[in-house]
Amino acid sequence: MDKKLGLTALTALVLSSMLGAGVFSLPQNMALVAGPAALLTGWAITGVGIIMLSLALLLLTRLKPELDGGIYTYARAGFGELVGFCSAWGYWLCAVIANVSYLVIVFSALSFFTDSPGHVVFGDGNTWQAMLGASVLLWLVHWLVLRGVQTAASINLVATLGKLVPLGLFVVLAIAAFNLDRFRFDFSGIELGVPVWEQVKNTMLITLWVFIGVEGAVVVSARARNKKDVGRATLLAVIAALVVYLLVTLLSLGIVPRAELAQMRNPSMAGLLNRLIGSWGDMVIALGLIVSVSGAYLSWTIMAAEVPMLAAGNGTFPRSLAKQNARGAPSASLWLTNLSVQGCLILIWLTGSDYNTLLTIASEMVLVPYLLVGAYLFKVARAQQKTAALVVALGASAYGLWLLYASGPLHLLLSVVLYAPGMLLFIWARRNGRGNGYLNKLEKIAMGVLIAGAAPATWMLLR
Repeated sequence: MDKKLGLTALTALVLSSMLGAGVFSLPQNMALVAGPAALLTGWAITGVGIIMLSLALLLLTRLKPELDGGIYTYARAGFGELVGFCSAWGYWLCAVIANVSYLVIVFSALSFFTDSPGHVVFGDGNTWQAMLGASVLLWLVHWLVLRGVQTAASINLVATLGKLVPLGLFVVLAIAAFNLDRFRFDFSGIELGVPVWEQVKNTMLITLWVFIGVEGAVVVSARARNKKDVGRATLLAVIAALVVYLLVTLLSLGIVPRAELAQMRNPSMAGLLNRLIGSWGDMVIALGLIVSVSGAYLSWTIMAAEVPMLAAGNGTFPRSLAKQNARGAPSASLWLTNLSVQGCLILIWLTGSDYNTLLTIASEMVLVPYLLVGAYLFKVARAQQKTAALVVALGASAYGLWLLYASGPLHLLLSVVLYAPGMLLFIWARRNGRGNGYLNKLEKIAMGVLIAGAAPATWMLLR
């Protein structure tokens, strides 16, 4: 039987799932869309919002300790079977796409060692060689998780410590090289030709992406040794990640001008460290990225398999996905997840898509599940007359709504297209598994609208 996870393992799981590939590309990603003034504003909004979301998760683990699985179970308990399914489906799709993006970026980083201008092996992580290597890594991690979640979590702890070394080195050197005049140059980002508020909006999906994984401890809360550790791990990891992201983003603008930073190849931290310590800076960051992303990939594999297993137990997903092996690993759900990842890797190779495309899709699919966390806490806090929890719920919900607004109509259309196929799975699961509870008239109408809206949404996206 699988052992339970303690505070350290839970914190490492959350921190590792957040500190993945994004942090190494953050300097260029942010410099491309915003100047220093907008970055400070964007991080202030994100900092408050993500802390509110982590506090909402913490409070729900205390107010509703009987609900395991967080993201899915909160949505289902608060808003019914259909909304619960949409939360689980959206989150699972986000996890699958995130895992594909991690595999792509690992082999994109390896190109630092293998590629030259006249000889491309791994390229942007989407060549046939990269696909083959990613497939080997995919099934290696699959085997590891099948040996038990505790075993995988222990290895993840080592990977988390390993990724903090290059990040720490970068921060120390960047502080020493920081130039305040360079940081303040074009402070409001006039060169971008975009108002500051639009710049702030443009940072939102990027800042959300680097925090996806904040719910990691809650997703595996059924495996926690002490339920109180779930909330503590979430808050500790969020504060640590926020400090790292602020330092990496802001210090980078004091090393090179924003316009030059925006043109750097990703992972842009490699180019910056190259400036600071010479040619082997590329190698330090490339190795750090590979360790970091491998740890994040391991965390996300655990979380991606956990949600369908929990949903299957309630008849929301097909019942067969609830199966666990002798070591307590969610074996059936893991096979579904990794076969889906393998299919996506083949599509990446055929279409030539890159990491940034995957980042956008994954960020979009997690917006609704995050919004529902705040909304459910609002219901619970109002019912139990908890004033402090009500304030947190309003803050988390406001942040969720702001993210939906900032993502724009094109991304909302994308989410309709991706949610619609899930409706067919939901109908099949309930028909064969006889899910708990009946759908009301409003839920049936919502299902019909989603399915009917998929065709025109696809047409508009293609245009």
